[in-house]
Amino acid sequence: MFEVGVGSAADAWRMAEWAAEEGWNPGNADMQAFFATDPGAFLIGRLGGEPIACISVVRYGAAFGFLGFYIVRPPWRGKGHGLRIWQAGMARLDGRNVGLDGVVAQQDNYRKSGFRLAWNNVRHVGPAPATVPLPSGVTLDDAPAIPFDKLAAYDRRFFPEPRDSFLAAWISLPERAALVAVKDGVMAGFGVIRRSKAEARLGPLYAASPDIAGALVAALAGRLAVRDVALDVPEINKPAVALAADLGLKPSFETARMYTGPDPLIDRAGLFGVTSFELG
Repeated sequence: MFEVGVGSAADAWRMAEWAAEEGWNPGNADMQAFFATDPGAFLIGRLGGEPIACISVVRYGAAFGFLGFYIVRPPWRGKGHGLRIWQAGMARLDGRNVGLDGVVAQQDNYRKSGFRLAWNNVRHVGPAPATVPLPSGVTLDDAPAIPFDKLAAYDRRFFPEPRDSFLAAWISLPERAALVAVKDGVMAGFGVIRRSKAEARLGPLYAASPDIAGALVAALAGRLAVRDVALDVPEINKPAVALAADLGLKPSFETARMYTGPDPLIDRAGLFGVTSFELG
């Protein structure tokens, strides 16, 4: 019998392992922040007690949700188990505007469930530049040293709902670095990098200009002492796409950012890299 239930912390880590096997390359410690954000969001489908499918359906605030980790293990695909766990996940987010980053080939299936395309995110990978000069008057500070309320308010410009518990964990977990760009006493950029099984993952990457974003990429890679990085760039931000090319990063694959409701009102011009494909 196939049954869907809320997963444990161990189940959540299993989901991260499955995602890595699919080539999605989550950060090594990402699941600690993910699970802390909404522990009831990680659903596991079991067949005869064996975990074979998963989905995450994270609630943010009162009106937004994000769907990720939608995986059925290869031997059990095409048997209806994916639809069952999908329906359970969507029921948990009933009444909310739901976002996801899905593989482009599945867009038609997502449309049938009420999603519509907002834009594509393209993963760019390659060696990070050793240095990128900081624009005049801009300094970089460690994000944990910034008053958290100011950091959370800045993040809110680029995300549909407050996500303080997630953000607090995201900047402080091991195997990562987080930097803030400041100009004239005002935040002008923010970025996080974390180690992964393959390229180190950058995200989020916010900036008031491409030159600030580029300086953050180089500085973050230097802080973590990594060579190869991956940045998930929203195609709707043409300066961000151009920056990735200027930095020498190459397109690897893309996802479709889709919503069931209207596009959230966020600062698209300052969004140079999304936080994650799993939790938005």
